[in-house]
Amino acid sequence: MSTEDDKIKNSTRRHKDTNAINKQVKIAKSNNHFDQQNIKEPHRLVKHHAMDCGNPECYMCGNPRKTHKDKLTTQEKRLFQDVEKTTDRHSNGLPNKDE
Repeated sequence: MSTEDDKIKNSTRRHKDTNAINKQVKIAKSNNHFDQQNIKEPHRLVKHHAMDCGNPECYMCGNPRKTHKDKLTTQEKRLFQDVEKTTDRHSNGLPNKDE
């Protein structure tokens, strides 16, 4: 009952999962976070990051509003920065011809 499209979609999904596992295993090995549990079950790293400890009070894994002192995320800081100053992100440092 499955068509060729279904077979291709299934194989690409499995390929993406395998790539995700290999990337997370590589990250874990390079940072020495690879314990016995991950060696036995590397497939658990498909949907979970290797560096995520799971502790909500951790500085890296937790919510920045609760763990940081400034209570603003980086996106909010970028939003509330000086609006008067125009920044050209695609500039090479030279002044614009339009200005």
